[in-house]
Amino acid sequence: MRDGDVVVIGGGYAGVRLAKRLDATARVTLVDRKEVFFHRIASLRAGVHPEWSTTPFIPYDRLLPNGSVVMGKVVRVDTAERQVVLATGDRIPYDVVVIATGADYPEPARFTGTTVEEAAKSFAEHQRNIATAGHVLVVGGGPSGVELSAEIRLARPEAKVTLAHSGPVLLHSTGSERAGRKARAWLESHDVEVRLDAFMSPGNDFGTYRDAHGTVIEADASYWATGTTPNTLWLRLAGQGDWLNASGHVKVDRMLRVDGRLDVFAVGDVNDISEPKITPAAIAQADLAAHNIRAFLTSSGRHRKQPRSYRPLHRSPLIVPFGSADGLTVVPVFGGGAVLGGRTTTVAKAKTLMTPYMRRQLGYTAA
Repeated sequence: MRDGDVVVIGGGYAGVRLAKRLDATARVTLVDRKEVFFHRIASLRAGVHPEWSTTPFIPYDRLLPNGSVVMGKVVRVDTAERQVVLATGDRIPYDVVVIATGADYPEPARFTGTTVEEAAKSFAEHQRNIATAGHVLVVGGGPSGVELSAEIRLARPEAKVTLAHSGPVLLHSTGSERAGRKARAWLESHDVEVRLDAFMSPGNDFGTYRDAHGTVIEADASYWATGTTPNTLWLRLAGQGDWLNASGHVKVDRMLRVDGRLDVFAVGDVNDISEPKITPAAIAQADLAAHNIRAFLTSSGRHRKQPRSYRPLHRSPLIVPFGSADGLTVVPVFGGGAVLGGRTTTVAKAKTLMTPYMRRQLGYTAA
């Protein structure tokens, strides 16, 4: 017998993990606007290499043996009636609701539209633009910008590639200057022009870009890897803006509950937990929230569980591939971070971009 109706809004890394964890003990409904799971970790390569075009798409149909997956757009959480309201007008009752709508990423790491065909068409357009460009500009020197620059360079060795970063060192969010220096050395050794302290904005003419010093760059294609935006506009439009902080993230307590409510949780990139917004953190939050949801649903039981507090994840390795056979891995250690090289990075992520792991999570074989 399964206890309670749990509605998970959002089928990204955190939502999928949490829904799977609760499937055996609760009546789970996962709601997502997309018809398939989007393995975003593989999306940068898919935006460059045609042979990777379909890799990021994994069907949801094997995820929940007991629960259900609903394709739809959520417009409101009706806390009075304890129902999730879809754009169609349909309502899904809940005992617990989880907001796991993630964040929106810049192109090409984005699922455009709602179907595989629409997203694949977007990838194909990026692939054509990169394949024909004489000069590609990537703006943003964080992990995504460095990874994308490397993918483009390896796919187009004859093109000019420029990486412009507003800060003084690449990968500054890792806290490791050595990692930034190593990334820059790899890029420059592969003829990528790295421009630091170069805050970029579109120029006055089409295909031109201007940095803070007034220098104009002409490029045939540009990609902006300058951060993410939490997918919470729908909450603000529904009159629940008081659930959000100034940056648009959902405010949660130590138990990952929203606004002091016992039956509303938020996990993953969408919430305001101060930690790196990376997949291991999303999974760790989902695991803890699953425990706390079980504790809530069985709170009147004889062997009730006690809720646990979430401890932000600050010591998870950060892996930055340079194509499929190189890269760097930053491992947090006391006093800084150890930087490991290509062999470790290739095995851990660069070669497969963790696709076999995610396919297994969704109930499919690794191939």
